[in-house]
Amino acid sequence: MNKIELLKARREEILQAGSEIRKQIQQLTDELSFVEFDSYSFSKNEFYEGVGGEGVVTGSATINDNAVYVIAQNKSVLSGGITDANCKKIVKCQQKALRAGAPVIYLLDTAGVAVGEGVSALEGIGEVLAMAQALKGECVQICIATGDVFGSFALLSASCDFTFMTKSSCVSYAAPLVISAASNKNLPKEEVGGVKNSVNTASCTFEIEDMAGARDTIIRLLDTLPIYNGEVETMDDFNRSAPALNEKVCVNCLKEAVFDKDYFIEMNKAFAPEVVTGIARIGGIAVGAILFGGEDKGVELTRENVAKIKEFLYFCDESELPVLTFVNTLGIKADLATANTPIMKDIANLTYALYNLQVPRINVVYGKAVGLGYSLFASKALGAEYSYAFATAKISLFDTQKGAMIELAGVTEANNAQAEAKYADEVQDPVNAARKGYIDDIIEPQYVRSHLISALQLVTR
Repeated sequence: MNKIELLKARREEILQAGSEIRKQIQQLTDELSFVEFDSYSFSKNEFYEGVGGEGVVTGSATINDNAVYVIAQNKSVLSGGITDANCKKIVKCQQKALRAGAPVIYLLDTAGVAVGEGVSALEGIGEVLAMAQALKGECVQICIATGDVFGSFALLSASCDFTFMTKSSCVSYAAPLVISAASNKNLPKEEVGGVKNSVNTASCTFEIEDMAGARDTIIRLLDTLPIYNGEVETMDDFNRSAPALNEKVCVNCLKEAVFDKDYFIEMNKAFAPEVVTGIARIGGIAVGAILFGGEDKGVELTRENVAKIKEFLYFCDESELPVLTFVNTLGIKADLATANTPIMKDIANLTYALYNLQVPRINVVYGKAVGLGYSLFASKALGAEYSYAFATAKISLFDTQKGAMIELAGVTEANNAQAEAKYADEVQDPVNAARKGYIDDIIEPQYVRSHLISALQLVTR
């Protein structure tokens, strides 16, 4: 037989079996940049003998001229089932990415382990998950849930730095039908592991409409992360002021006033939305940002927002991103629902993460820094290089009403309102903390951008 013709026939068979997933890869990557690996590997599973490609397509490509490695499950082969052989193919691509230091992009669509694999597939999954941990801090990992991701590969998605989901995607450690039935409910899969349930699970970093949306966001991410694109020149004025901040301060106001235009990318928007996390540039310098919302009341600490902050700190450390924290924070939420959880252990683990952070950290108290909220996020004792406060901020042991009753002598019901006003004006004035050397400078809010750029230029040299 003519070997060239045989090659063409074999290649055509493989391309036909993976036409849909290859189309998605083409939409994601630069034109004609994808170079496939191991396209002629065949399944060793006796139930699927002779099925080409192991049910996964791997290769290298570029996205906006940035080198990436792509691992894409092919639902048309093995029904997206996981086998020991396709796990080994995935690990081989992960190892190539590790040697190159390039991002890994997983396109996942699987219902779990393929029939007939047994323990062999479990061993293979262990190898994939182990390599995903080895990649942390070395290569950015991005998951795009192109369909359903059920079973152990949901943990692979959770191991990634960023997870993209569409409205029809579902990421779940078990089949949603099983989870729903065990709770005596009959819920659609989207309510168990879909985007809308990310408010509970934090499984979705970014919601997208299609692969083009994923590509656009990945381009922005790689352009911002310093391990792939260092400090860049910006046309945005370093000394740009924001007079409106002197009148009112809010999270959206700060994002607009502080960061370079179009350079703030919010992460995990649905989960614990009272704390905003994102990557950005300020004066061309890439940073990770934590912004506490809460408006006039401030944010109380819960298991959810503590977990969100801790995971974000780990990501910043691995990605060499200095951390800016905009503080409007109280202590732990005082209710039974919070008290009856391991919240104190969670806070202790967060404290460990803060204390051991290897990247610079700068704090800005723009609202309240009260009690434990001050100790964790405004104090320099846990390793922050600089701590600033707006002139309008409030720093104290207690919040206003409680503090006035405890710290001011002679407070009665009759003069309670007057005492509260005095406590806010005098005791909570951030100048008191600055006089003791705890706060490096009191900032007029409108000039916060220039202060932060100056500090970042010092700590990132």
